[in-house]
Amino acid sequence: MKISDVLRSKGTDVVTVTPESSVGELLARLAEHRIGAVVVSSGEGHVDGIVSERDVVRHIHSDGAAVLEGPVSAIMTAEVHTCGEHDDISELESQMTERRIRHVPVVREGKLLAIVSIGDVVKHRIRDLSAERDQLEAYITQ
Repeated sequence: MKISDVLRSKGTDVVTVTPESSVGELLARLAEHRIGAVVVSSGEGHVDGIVSERDVVRHIHSDGAAVLEGPVSAIMTAEVHTCGEHDDISELESQMTERRIRHVPVVREGKLLAIVSIGDVVKHRIRDLSAERDQLEAYITQ
């Protein structure tokens, strides 16, 4: 199975913020879209970083509420692990587990295409397992 299989059912909508956006604006985007992370992009599909609600919590804990007024670039992860749409899902699962990351941007020719979360991957895996179970039950009962 490929990442493109997940994207076929999930879609390719990606919520982004600019590096200059305030952390407060970031939190508003997360709440508005009911998501846990956004890609930080200065535009034209470039991936400058990624920032999650966990990043915000960690920085508020260490630096205080003033973080909310600061720029997203101050708290984002700049070294972003990405994948391609033709990459294998099982390889992505392993990387997400090993690196302890929950969101991975999908890029095509260096440009942001989509984002995949661990939840998307698990949902796809459950759908595959259910289909396989149904096929096995149908085979056994024939």
